[in-house]
Amino acid sequence: MMIKMENRGIIADLHLHSKYSRATSKNLDLENLEKYARIKGIDLLGTGDFTHPIWFKELKSSLKEDGSGILTTKTGFKFVLTVEVSNIYTQGGKGRRVHSIILAPSLDIASQINEALGKKGRLDYDGRPIFGFSCAELVEMMKSVSSEIEIIPAHAWTPWFSIFGSMSGFNSIKECFLDQSKHIHAIETGLSSNPEMNWKISSLDNVNLVSFSDAHSFWPWRLGREATIFRKGRSYRDIISSIRTGEGINATIEVDPNYGKYHLDGHRACGICMEPKESTKHKNICPKCSGPMTIGVLNRVEELADREKSRPANAKPFFSLIPLSDIIAAIIGSPVASKKTWSVYNTLIGNFKSEFNVLLDADEKELLKYVDRKIADAILLNRHGQVKIKPGYDGVYGEPVFDNSVQKPTKAQKSLSNF
Repeated sequence: MMIKMENRGIIADLHLHSKYSRATSKNLDLENLEKYARIKGIDLLGTGDFTHPIWFKELKSSLKEDGSGILTTKTGFKFVLTVEVSNIYTQGGKGRRVHSIILAPSLDIASQINEALGKKGRLDYDGRPIFGFSCAELVEMMKSVSSEIEIIPAHAWTPWFSIFGSMSGFNSIKECFLDQSKHIHAIETGLSSNPEMNWKISSLDNVNLVSFSDAHSFWPWRLGREATIFRKGRSYRDIISSIRTGEGINATIEVDPNYGKYHLDGHRACGICMEPKESTKHKNICPKCSGPMTIGVLNRVEELADREKSRPANAKPFFSLIPLSDIIAAIIGSPVASKKTWSVYNTLIGNFKSEFNVLLDADEKELLKYVDRKIADAILLNRHGQVKIKPGYDGVYGEPVFDNSVQKPTKAQKSLSNF
């Protein structure tokens, strides 16, 4: 049975960026983050990029502290101090490139983090700074600053920059973080994997799974596309306790992993996309240009999997949702940022208050007051994880695909809700 949004808890997106990170929107500031978080239905955001000196100065001048570890804007919207860092180094005779999310309990602790990291490299050139030391050293350094700092491996399966990535990753948390692995309580699933895929690796049974967007813009098809629902979020300690124990995590919001940019193997330049078995037949070589293919998340999960389907005792429910803008755009045949798509989107938001209300709560009769049957049925199919996705690969996003006639979800399909 579905649980109404007001009873689910705190929807949080704690991994995102500011305008001071590379390849991000130039208008990605606190004002737009708050505006579109409210439209999306998000209750709590990460600040992102607090190591960048200009952004940190803006955070200090714009956000108010009350001792809880939750910072607020003048209008009361809530933020937690976060940053993503990149560690690029050699370990075990192999080049490693791993991204991690760092959460801090106060501006003072964030300042101490900046001071410590500033001794190891530059912080002013990118909101996601790069360092040449190991992940184990990163955790040790953070814990020497404060035991309340939390480190989470980001988008854990992404090929190029992650703990388990096919191009430079490790085969276990222990292998990556060594004696500091005791401080790693959770990993971020990333767009190209979901909890069910992670459940195939028994060594992750006692590791909590969280989901965040890694948004590089504030638009609602990016912000909150993945999120974690916490039971309570009155303080930083509430959030950290939930991440460390898993007990305060109600559920995660995921996209279908096919939607992610690296789900399958392939070579974007040649338009080649393959399932793992097919890639093996081609020895991971592009059949068009004879160059190496990018090995995707599904392939890597299958490589490390030590069992088939298994749901750990502490596994949390999850929603599988495609952003509303993508659904509308696919149905009406217009780009996601077009006036036509925005018109339908804004009509729904104007009547249901937020995107998550539309995606998870709006009933069929109410939807049909504002949109036509095809869009309403597509929203219902999306709610129950029944939207077909053309898989993403090698940096290409997956795309929702609808037949000429969109069918309503059956009773059997409705029972597949993960909440």
